[in-house]
Amino acid sequence: MTNNKLTTSWGAPVGDNQNSMTAGHRGPTLIQDVHLLEKLAHFNRERVPERVVHAKGAGAHGYFEVTNDLTNFTKANFLSKVGKRTPVFVRFSTVAGELGSADTVRDPRGFAVKFYTEQGNYDLVGNNTPVFFIRDAIKFPDFIHTQKRDPKTHLKNPTAVWDFWSLSPESLHQVTILMSDRGIPATFRHMNGYGSHTFKWVNEQGEGVWVKYHFKTEQGIKNLDVNLAAKLAGENPDYHTEDLFNAIENGDFPAWKLYVQIMPLEDANTYRFDPFDVTKVWSQKDYPLIEVGRMVLNKNPENYFAEVEQATFSPGAFVPGIEASPDKMLQGRLFAYSDAHRYRVGANHNALPINRPKAEVNNYQRDGQMRFDRNGGGSVYYEPNSFGGPKESPENKPVAFSVSGVADSVAYDHNDHYTQAGDLYRLLSEEERARLVQNIVDAMKPVTLEEIKLRQIQHFYKADPEYGKRVAEGLGLSLPQEV
Repeated sequence: MTNNKLTTSWGAPVGDNQNSMTAGHRGPTLIQDVHLLEKLAHFNRERVPERVVHAKGAGAHGYFEVTNDLTNFTKANFLSKVGKRTPVFVRFSTVAGELGSADTVRDPRGFAVKFYTEQGNYDLVGNNTPVFFIRDAIKFPDFIHTQKRDPKTHLKNPTAVWDFWSLSPESLHQVTILMSDRGIPATFRHMNGYGSHTFKWVNEQGEGVWVKYHFKTEQGIKNLDVNLAAKLAGENPDYHTEDLFNAIENGDFPAWKLYVQIMPLEDANTYRFDPFDVTKVWSQKDYPLIEVGRMVLNKNPENYFAEVEQATFSPGAFVPGIEASPDKMLQGRLFAYSDAHRYRVGANHNALPINRPKAEVNNYQRDGQMRFDRNGGGSVYYEPNSFGGPKESPENKPVAFSVSGVADSVAYDHNDHYTQAGDLYRLLSEEERARLVQNIVDAMKPVTLEEIKLRQIQHFYKADPEYGKRVAEGLGLSLPQEV
């Protein structure tokens, strides 16, 4: 009889494949969760040589200018005074497709910003949506497998996509956004960007707040009609890449206003949704948008490979004044992104011109493939030492925070996956709802198991009864008894 137990690559049975191991309910994630580390490390090495996700993208240089003084919330140097400008490099991308895929497919769009600050590079690596499909990094490799090609047919597999989503109800909010008009932006210029995760800002006094980032496009939000998007995918698969390049070349520089939502640390314990759950948003009525600055893209790359393809971003690239939160998805990304770059580009990826900080780099990292600088020359190569080598600066330690609880694989406490998805559905106009339902119906028709369709319909119904009924009718199915 076949052993149906999930195991590690070394054959040990896996006790929990849905929740990463954390110190207490809110973490942080423990490095002793070797199953999580193996999943992420193996996943990062599944494609050679293009990115596993976000393979197809376009990028541009520009600047970020501070327009509002928020130094009472953060000591980050690049936000230290109104009018201060910081060079940036931004990469936009689709998520699931390969390097040669079409720009105009229904997919989230990556929105990654590298700030070349005086205290090192700060990377804000987000999407054009404020939420994501899952909220624990341990589920990420499985999720992306469903978006990629079936290993037998080498074709996209809608059954796998909807099977995973129907078994992961936390995905419903993002699925609703993806299947709405926002699922196909008109261009990279006509979409917002979000940090998505919750981060922590810390000021000079060591006082912290939780923050969420929102880049609002100054070009206005525009989306593509489904049929036009399909036509463009065949006629001009590089439509978004071309549009961004031509706009900048013609002096029509795209711009975004950056806003943040700020939450006092203590509110995290009482807010009606877990503020670290990346499948949820914070109501702007509770935490209004506060302007931070303006980002302008005004220079195209000189060489696509050297700049766009070799650009590496990591949400773990912090600067003093900005720190991580206990968001379990973020905690996994802190490791996974840099690990992917060490594999894809090399151990010395941060020394490449596009990734090299404007700030001076002083450390004891030596050697590795393609080491193309002085490799530290003849300087001291270990620490501590008696020869004046670089030393830590205690004032730049992250602010200490208390953790408590049992080291265990645990889920988030909050499991209301329906309220925010339902609220979003009810915000849409009748025309937008009709298109949303039609997009879902078209996407679900090829699913081979009726059980999967019925399970997903239940999720739509729980978000809003009309939502579930209309999808069921479109698929020619009766609502399940359970609802």
